[in-house]
Amino acid sequence: MTITATADRSADAQKTAPEQAARMIGGVKVYGTGEAAVRALDEFSADFTAGKFTAIMGPSGSGKSTLLHCLAGLDRLTEGRVLIREVDLSTLNDRQMTLLRRERIGFVFQSFNLVPTLTAAENVVLPLTLGGHKPDRGWVDALASSLGIADRLGHRPSELSGGQQQRVATARALVTRPDLLFADEPTGNLDSKSATELLSQIRQAVDEYHQSVVMVTHDPRAAAFADRVLFLADGKLVEDLADPTADSVLDTIRELETKDAGFLAHMHIGS
Repeated sequence: MTITATADRSADAQKTAPEQAARMIGGVKVYGTGEAAVRALDEFSADFTAGKFTAIMGPSGSGKSTLLHCLAGLDRLTEGRVLIREVDLSTLNDRQMTLLRRERIGFVFQSFNLVPTLTAAENVVLPLTLGGHKPDRGWVDALASSLGIADRLGHRPSELSGGQQQRVATARALVTRPDLLFADEPTGNLDSKSATELLSQIRQAVDEYHQSVVMVTHDPRAAAFADRVLFLADGKLVEDLADPTADSVLDTIRELETKDAGFLAHMHIGS
């Protein structure tokens, strides 16, 4: 009877365990060799729950952008594993990795990276065009409406504001219905109002479409839109904050500063 009960509890745990959009297990990333070697990630492990918004924070040089790039398949770990859903990235060749990034991962960067000769609509569907897929007009229209760019789709990037360009870039990242949306300082080039609008729209994609999001940011106000904040220092996970607010993020940064003098000084927190 004990064996059966244990097995039942194990099966129940598997049923109720949250689905993971991505995982990094024992991640190590070393740049350079010998005395010049830099250990950007140092035995980093974390799960990223599907349908949740995770923010990543840390001082300059803490490894947060390296973490994002390795999770997204833009760079490869020196040691350890990255899984996107069930796919182990270490098993993929370059062509397979390119296809995975195109079809299952979305990217939003600080620079908008829009093609200047294409309209906003053509930029949004570009990943589908490159993959030889026909756009789902209903989905494209829904994205454009939710991101507030429905009336700007016929315009080229030079005719759009910075906030509008970043919303076009966000629609492009979401158009393939990716397993994960990665955002690297997406509000870095935006004014406060445009930044708040963009973060609200990313939050809406999580809440309404169950989109999984991982975002690197230096801004506690941006991190407060997330469900969880991971803090890095020297390539290691040093704190995991659930249900953040701007104040709790700042409090956590101050606590980390008491343990590591200079943590706060290298955060580049905006005013």
